Amino acid sequence: MPQIQTKTMKKNFLIGCIAAGLAIAGCSGNKMGSTASTDADFEAYKGRFVEKMWETNPSAAIYAGFHKYDSLLLIPDAAARAATDQQYHAMLDSLAKFDENKLSQSNKTDLWMMRDYLKSNIWYDTAFKSFEWNPASFNVAGEFAEILNGNYDKLDARLAMFDKRLVNVKAYYAAAKSQITQPTIEHTDLAIMQHEGSVEEVFGKSLADSVAASGLSADTKKHLLAYADSAKSAMLDYAAWLKEKRKTMTPENSRSFRIGKELYDKKFDFDIASGYTAESIYEKAVNRKAELHHEMANLSRQLWPKYFGKAPMPADSLQLIRQMIDKLSLKHVNRDSFLQSIEAQIPTLVKFINDKNLIYIDPSKPLVVRKTPAYMEGSGAGASISAPGPYDKGGNTYYNVSPLTGYSPEEAESYLREYNYYILQILNIHEAIPGHYTQLVYSNNSPSIIKSLMGNGAMVEGWAVYSERMMLESGYGNNEPEMWLMYYKWHLRSVCNTILDYSVHVNNMSEQDAMKLLVDGAFQQQAEAAGKWRRVKLSQVQLTSYFTGFSEIYDLREDIKKSDPNFDLKKFHEKFLSYGSAPVKYIRQLMMEEKKK
Repeated sequence: MPQIQTKTMKKNFLIGCIAAGLAIAGCSGNKMGSTASTDADFEAYKGRFVEKMWETNPSAAIYAGFHKYDSLLLIPDAAARAATDQQYHAMLDSLAKFDENKLSQSNKTDLWMMRDYLKSNIWYDTAFKSFEWNPASFNVAGEFAEILNGNYDKLDARLAMFDKRLVNVKAYYAAAKSQITQPTIEHTDLAIMQHEGSVEEVFGKSLADSVAASGLSADTKKHLLAYADSAKSAMLDYAAWLKEKRKTMTPENSRSFRIGKELYDKKFDFDIASGYTAESIYEKAVNRKAELHHEMANLSRQLWPKYFGKAPMPADSLQLIRQMIDKLSLKHVNRDSFLQSIEAQIPTLVKFINDKNLIYIDPSKPLVVRKTPAYMEGSGAGASISAPGPYDKGGNTYYNVSPLTGYSPEEAESYLREYNYYILQILNIHEAIPGHYTQLVYSNNSPSIIKSLMGNGAMVEGWAVYSERMMLESGYGNNEPEMWLMYYKWHLRSVCNTILDYSVHVNNMSEQDAMKLLVDGAFQQQAEAAGKWRRVKLSQVQLTSYFTGFSEIYDLREDIKKSDPNFDLKKFHEKFLSYGSAPVKYIRQLMMEEKKK
């Protein structure tokens, strides 16, 4: 399933960076007494909190659209991390001074989210320690690309910040090398690929052309281009250093990409912030998989005469489903028009939403379909969203699509059958309308800056998965059994994502068994399954966010429907999204509390 990549919510990067700055916020200019209990106190505190957060984490600020500190590139060394860890605890002490029972429901939830992030990042620094084994966690390309390609300020101003930021690149990579003690093979390969692939894209011709077109002084241009060359050298040197290490790395002498049950359970608790445990959502997914197989078999039997006439129907239900899916998957776009086909469908989705009055779509917020930038490639996600942060609400949202230019004819055909005529539409619902794009526009407009900035991945992904089901329930696809069958196949992805992730990292599932689950049990094409296997080796827990978030959102909707005879779907959607990207368990509390008033 595609993965969201947003400026406010790049989960593997931004959450860690955000929390690295949280603690500082409570240690400067704090005028609270031993106990602070009013909403006014807490609102003032949040303002200081956020400002210091960005000052301490300028990289995270860039993705959030806060550009005051664009010129700062901090050195990620052990001393900086130790100092930040001290501040985490100080910030927790500051939060403890608030009596949460005297705060509004919204502020109480903000406090919980702030505390969750602090505790999470203490754990990340002291227990998870990915900086020791994930070389891909160090990469300057993304932030430089955001500055270079942004539309938030004039070119000269952005290049001036770009120039100042370049100065620390060499020291940044020296610090990165000092942190990496036992890298995994998979993350080492990813880091090499990303660094070699993004050097020219960020520091090559496009930068040179922008510098030449700018009004900067000749000395500034010379300085910038010289340091850009130095940055390129530092990135390529880092890749070369990793390549040298890679020569002697084997599965026997390298750290495993599997993190084990203890780390997995804690990471699930911190990242997903669900009412479920990792094990309970895994068990729920296993049961849901069986239910989906039953529904898909019934639809396949219904469709069989239409597509196979009087040919004998397979007795084995999984073979029956596979044969029907394979038949329907032959209907797909041409490889050369894959991106253009996605772009062309967006207006159709908007019209359906408006005609059915399902949710308000703001026409003033741009959505741009583009080729996935090189510095974002390699994670195994073929499509993603890069959304502007709450400080850059007028900025473009980019729908990143990986082209098929590097695919062999066989690989391209396999990919296109996976993203066939039916599933390509569901993909666009998930990523764009009314999925990620729509939800993140609402999140940026949340009155709570905390809920907008500290988004919960399970809520974000869960909304996108929920929106797929909701659209078909509302009549999208005219209730055709073909569309429902393909939807169930697609939904089976989120279910099997959870099964796969838990099975691989906790139960040591082999590649062979993983491929059997995805190809035979989820009816995926070989190329898609191979990409998912790559992704589960490079990430942990994130793959469970889809099904967990969906389950919690769907359950909340059904609970509210049962208690409200005047239930209005559009009002539910807009109310739910008004709480920003808070964990669903917190949104549930807020919505249920409001119903009591």
